[in-house]
Amino acid sequence: MNFEFKAFLFENLEAAGSIAGYVSISIIGFALFTLYAKKKHKNFESQLGPKWAQPIVGAFLGAIPGCGATIVVASLFKQKKITFGGLLATFISTLGEGSFVLLGASAEADVVGNVKAYAIITIFGLISGIVFGYISDTIGYRNNLKRSDKVLNKEGQNKPRSFSLNIEFVEKLRLYVVLIITIFLAPASIMALWGGSIESITEIVYWFSIIFTVSCIIFYLLEKFLFTNHDCIGDYNNIRSTISHATLDVSMVVTYVFIGLFVANFIIDVVVGSETFDLWMMSSTNLVIFIAAIIGVLPGCGGMISVAVAFIVIPNFPISALIAAGIATSGDGLFPLLADNKEDGLIVSIASFFIALLVGFSSLLLGF
Repeated sequence: MNFEFKAFLFENLEAAGSIAGYVSISIIGFALFTLYAKKKHKNFESQLGPKWAQPIVGAFLGAIPGCGATIVVASLFKQKKITFGGLLATFISTLGEGSFVLLGASAEADVVGNVKAYAIITIFGLISGIVFGYISDTIGYRNNLKRSDKVLNKEGQNKPRSFSLNIEFVEKLRLYVVLIITIFLAPASIMALWGGSIESITEIVYWFSIIFTVSCIIFYLLEKFLFTNHDCIGDYNNIRSTISHATLDVSMVVTYVFIGLFVANFIIDVVVGSETFDLWMMSSTNLVIFIAAIIGVLPGCGGMISVAVAFIVIPNFPISALIAAGIATSGDGLFPLLADNKEDGLIVSIASFFIALLVGFSSLLLGF
């Protein structure tokens, strides 16, 4: 088989950019909605209701797309304003940034199927989060835990002063580039929701999708090089800072989407072969569920994004594996939790992993 690397690379860059068009709308839109909610309700981050209801509230917060809710709940847990059951429920129900991948649209994505899958794993996550959150609180697990008072580093606190001008330039450039390309791709992304396209600008959209992916990869790598501890942690005080944080999230998601697409398609099309891979997927569902849970439990959003991309591009990918990955993932909220107390983070991760396996295999028995 002849393998043309350039064509393969451009194909995956374009596919990632197509998904990114709608993903960026979702991330930026949700970030602005969150800012509005925080300004409208001043106690948004200080009260989660009575103790008996916290697993329910935590689970529903975790079900909100993105990683913001897990970061807020990790902070509340440090301040002893939420039970461990509420914290566990949030981390079990969250899909992190992987939710935006499933809600995205591209030529490779069955939008209706993706939204249905998103609804299914969200329901499984909510139920599992509430159940195991209440189990944790009922047995009183870690309610008397003594946590350190170490203060999290604020965004940019560790960055060298000599880099400050470069960082400001990169942030401004990222803000304008992501916004401009998002606005340009918005009509095509919205049309894709109904399986349509705008024929007159198809070629331009193709190249803008590639440019979008390449730009996001560059911005994400620059941010990782210039900043320390700069994941999703930071203040959202006004519209500009909120959108700036959102564009960083976009860069991160698009980078992982491209990596996931590239690796998945390379393995399927080049290493194994699509027909052989389909046979593997149908004959070893149990192994796929186990691997998906392992990938999902990795810190951050990258693992869940990779599994979500696999669900989109790999034929016959079992939704039970997607459920397992969704429950195992803790999103970026795991980072502040680990920073405050590594034992908390490890316990949540280990618990989420085994709960993911239990729920994943149970969903398979139920026919999902």
